[in-house]
Parts: sequence; C-alpha cells; structure tokens
Amino acid sequence: MRIVPISSLDDERLSFFTHLTDVALRRMLEPDTGLYLAESTKVIERALAAGHRPVSVISLEKWLPDLERVLAGHDVEVFVGDDDTLEGLTGFHLHRGAIASMERPVTATVSDIVRDAKVVVVLENIVDHTNVGAIFRSVAGLGADAVLVTPECADPFYRRSVRVSMGTVLQVPWTRIPSWPAGIDELRELGFTVAALALSVDSLTLADFVAEGHDKVAVVFGSEGHGLTARTIAACDRVVRIPMSHGVDSLNVAASAAVTLYALTNTE
Repeated sequence: MRIVPISSLDDERLSFFTHLTDVALRRMLEPDTGLYLAESTKVIERALAAGHRPVSVISLEKWLPDLERVLAGHDVEVFVGDDDTLEGLTGFHLHRGAIASMERPVTATVSDIVRDAKVVVVLENIVDHTNVGAIFRSVAGLGADAVLVTPECADPFYRRSVRVSMGTVLQVPWTRIPSWPAGIDELRELGFTVAALALSVDSLTLADFVAEGHDKVAVVFGSEGHGLTARTIAACDRVVRIPMSHGVDSLNVAASAAVTLYALTNTE
C-alpha cells in the first residue's frame, strides 16, 4: 500500500469519500460508479477475502499497522489525515479505523445465485439499510443460502448495510431481481416453494409451514410499515405468519427474518 497524507479536501482522488452522511446521494452514486464502501479493517478484510479489489482507502494514522496487514500485497493508495480532516471530508467522526472504496463484483443472474440453494430470502422494497444489513447477518449466521432483492430495495452494498451486517453482505450470495413480482414465477420454475411472510386470515403458522417439509424454500419479507404488497402475497404459494402474543401483531422485519430462518434451518 502507498501512504498519502491528505493535503486538501478538494483532492479529486477523495471525491468518492465526500459527505458520506447523505443517504440519497450515496444510493445514486455508488451503483453508478461501480464502487461501494467498506468501513472498518474487519469489513475491508472480508471484502478482500471475497475477491473484491480495493480502489483507495482513507484512514487515521493510528490504524495504519492494521491496514498494512490487511492490505499486504495490494498496490492501493491510503490517504491519511487527522480526526478533524477526515470528519471534514466524510461528515462524521471516523472511529472504525478506515474506509475503503471497493470495486463492485459483476452482478449475477437469479438462476446462478440460487442454483444450489435450499433456503433463499427475498427482500421486497425494504428501504432501511440497517434492516438490510441485519437480515444479511441472520442469513449468514443461521445458514440460509442466498438473498434476492427487488428493484426498489435498498442497496445491500450501501455503507451502513455493509457495516451492520459485519461484512456478511460480502460473503452471502445475492443479486437484484430484474422484475417483481414476476420474479416469483422464475423461483417457482427453479423448484422453490415461495412463501410470503404476512398477516392473512388464511395464513399458516411458521411451525405448520416448516412441518410441510419443502425441499427448496424462498421466503419473502416486505417493507417496513406496509409489509408485502397485495400482488406479491397473491402470487406466492403460501402465506406464513409468526404467532404473536400480548396484542403485538408483528415483529420488525429483521427480527422476523431471524425467527423464520432459525425455524427453517433447524429442523432436525
């Protein structure tokens, strides 16, 4: 790695790191540039382990020894500044060591992503990056195989999603479904029973659905607040609910995903 002291915040090489607190801007900028941000040495290390190429890095000087280990063998510029300089660049206090801009991997097709999968999670129009990251962490930790996101779903490679997932978005196979809910038909053709997590008078309990013993399952989770669309629910093979108590009608989507995946992946 090559260490470059930051002499000016106007350096064009730093433009990708400017004002990272603007969520709307980052959602547009990151996919368009073909880059994403990996925050912290742990996440950078996982990105490199996944085969992603670093483009540039910003860091406080005290984190350089960790970066030298992580970036060994990579010819990449590491821009170094003090706390005030990096906060002026990014818009927040940099307390996780470093941030790297990484090249996005080539987007795979749905059939490629789910070819060997048994349990797949589908995220319909989830807009909160924290929920996206938390669901990916549950997918990785509980043994599901892949994630599919709909066209309007938040970007799993957005900085907050990557961080909340502890870098597991860089390990879990995922791709974006080009058309939704038409993509349900493709999943069905690939052998999946597609289940909508939703409240419905004709829904099965999660335990009853697991007891049906489907070989391949794709479970669809809906957006915060509104849940799944009526079209999606109608197109799915099953509607499944998590039984609740004390007048609570549902869990947060990330919690629902964790409960559902535990039930599906711990059947023995």
